[in-house]
Amino acid sequence: MKEGIHPKYVDTVVTCGCGNTFNTRSTRPELKVDICSVCHPFYTGKLKYVDTAGRIEKFQSKFKAGSYASLQSGAKKKARPAES
Repeated sequence: MKEGIHPKYVDTVVTCGCGNTFNTRSTRPELKVDICSVCHPFYTGKLKYVDTAGRIEKFQSKFKAGSYASLQSGAKKKARPAES
């Protein structure tokens, strides 16, 4: 390998959004991740929603209220009188 063209390979502290931290090696001294093996649903077996800006609650409240047109069985449009 050529000298001076490769980045430094250092010990790295990885911090997850759940608070878990672990050490590994990388070209960066610190990494921040959203999800790790401690909190990921695949490894924990529990369902976890990663909700940003309350989108899940907004959808559930709309669905519960029945404000979607496809769910409403309102009155059909009145037929127009025949024009002569």
